Amino acid sequence: MFLPYTGSGHYCYANSLSMALGPASPGPGVIEVLTGSPFGMQLLDGDTPFFDPAGWEGDIALDAASAALGWECVRESGGTPEEAAARLTAASPADPLLVGPVEMGLLTHAPGRGTPWGADHYVIVLGVERGMVRFHDPAGFPFATLPIEQFTAAWRTDSLVYGEPYTSRRGFVRTREVTAVEAIRASASTWVSWLRGDHGFPVSEGTLANREAAETIAAMVEDGLPDKARDQLAGFAIAVGTRRLADAGACLAAAGADCADARLGSFAEAASAITARQARLVGGLQYDLVAGRTAEAAAALRALAPTYDELADALAAFASRQ
Repeated sequence: MFLPYTGSGHYCYANSLSMALGPASPGPGVIEVLTGSPFGMQLLDGDTPFFDPAGWEGDIALDAASAALGWECVRESGGTPEEAAARLTAASPADPLLVGPVEMGLLTHAPGRGTPWGADHYVIVLGVERGMVRFHDPAGFPFATLPIEQFTAAWRTDSLVYGEPYTSRRGFVRTREVTAVEAIRASASTWVSWLRGDHGFPVSEGTLANREAAETIAAMVEDGLPDKARDQLAGFAIAVGTRRLADAGACLAAAGADCADARLGSFAEAASAITARQARLVGGLQYDLVAGRTAEAAAALRALAPTYDELADALAAFASRQ
């Protein structure tokens, strides 16, 4: 048993979808787990670490979580800036527009921005007021505003590694009733596919996954981690990766509780225990990297490496009993 985390974090996909679903949302923690994000790690293109599966990205995430929870929506993308602006204008609090990916560095309502960073982000658009887009930014800015031209410039995705320009989702409708626990149990086989790399989504050449990624990053730490990788880990990847794993542990524990099939419950508990161990290993990296504790960081990454195969086996056993 471990105490789940509650607090701030980089959950733009899950927070945006949770806002779009309204009172029926199971909460961003459950949604984040249903996106599949906790089930893997990668060294993208051999130099950029993430604690999410190789081939996974935000567009896939939103589709997976929505479908698992029994929701459908209208997805639109492309077109001219004028057509994109018309979609923004049609949004309202009663029918919001889930927008993304957008280039976070061009969302200049926050200080210190104005140039592309290559960081994807998702927001909820509430409408347009006198030429200003009104939106909820889950990075900590409710009811934010930006001129339409600036907003659509960020929405073009020119600087991002994935996504079509002007992608949005609207008109969310629940087509079947699914509880959070039912969605978690039904998603286990999909998470196995993410962990084992047989999910069918493209993975860029040179990207390393799971055990190989963890062991390679451990060696990079010992050799002197490049600034880009260090900043990515200490400024983003560790924090969000740890939270994802903590939420996965809580969700799997809930899925295993009160199971009529005792073996099903034990498999869920085993998977929960593995994600809890992963959360501690990844979370501990934050201080080790910031403080320059090279040996400790490398040891934690090597301890993490085999856990992805262990988690795949535990989840496969859980899925096979359903």
